[in-house]
Amino acid sequence: MMDKNRTANFLVIVENNKGILFKVANSYCRNIEDKKDLVQEIILQLWKSFDNYNEKFKYSTWIYRISLNVAISFYRKENSRKRISNPITTDIFDFSDKEISDEKETDLGILNHLISELNDLNKALILLYLEEKSYKEISEIIGITETNVATKIGRIKSILKKEFNQLKIQ
Repeated sequence: MMDKNRTANFLVIVENNKGILFKVANSYCRNIEDKKDLVQEIILQLWKSFDNYNEKFKYSTWIYRISLNVAISFYRKENSRKRISNPITTDIFDFSDKEISDEKETDLGILNHLISELNDLNKALILLYLEEKSYKEISEIIGITETNVATKIGRIKSILKKEFNQLKIQ
């Protein structure tokens, strides 16, 4: 009976925080199938670590931390696998750059493109910042000091602003 309660509790927590899973998956994967695989992998890892959940943290903090760690590992593994197994890019059959150019024409499209180019840590930091997480929450999720969070976010914002302005001029 205890196991049913545990499972039900887990499902409620995941359901209440599923937006986090999708935001992380969308930030680290472009392909819809990769996004689905990543969400499944995150849920699996959440389930495996559910018994070790530390109640001093909010569920959202715990979920972000695991989601980002899984996403970074998944992203690296997928990129490595794709380089080895598919040296010819899948874009070879895409004769139109219209989709990309339409997205880049919008300010949000430009910003999303620039964020997608960030390294794993900076992408995670800016994702949490854009989610309006406090520096304290980001610090707990990422595992660096609040001061370091503030410094890194300040630098990322400066870099994004500079690159954004350069792209807008072109």
